[in-house]
Amino acid sequence: MGEQHDIDDDAPIFAIAVAAELSGMHPQTLRQYDRLGLVVPARTPGGSRRYSLRHVSQLREVARMSAEGIGLPAIARILELEDRVRELHGRVRDLEERVRIELERRPGARVFAAGATGSVVTLRSGTRVRRATELVVWRPRHQLERGDSDADPAASAPQH
Repeated sequence: MGEQHDIDDDAPIFAIAVAAELSGMHPQTLRQYDRLGLVVPARTPGGSRRYSLRHVSQLREVARMSAEGIGLPAIARILELEDRVRELHGRVRDLEERVRIELERRPGARVFAAGATGSVVTLRSGTRVRRATELVVWRPRHQLERGDSDADPAASAPQH
């Protein structure tokens, strides 16, 4: 078997004719969607449109929603919200990784979960919590009073 290469979904690789063919639309429709800000491709230095796999997927989604009777302003808002959700998922993954690294660096750290009701519970190391739960890294006050060199200003807030 050959080596598998992952293609970046956001890499601007398709000219408008190819993107139109892949999405089942006319190139003029893609130009109109670009002007309306619905699906905005990258541009080459010469100004030619370049579409990514994500753009092609969005174009297909626009066609599907439009066929279901959803208006273009609503479709634009849906696409905007989907982009925001994708961005936030990336930020959550980054923050989870930072917390994991921080916990590995600080073996004395404890993690608490605060639920929607306000209850606070200590989590065992490696315990995964629901996404809706807020994580707080806490270090015992004696570590702060010792003046650990890697203490950050946020950690000196009152401990509960």
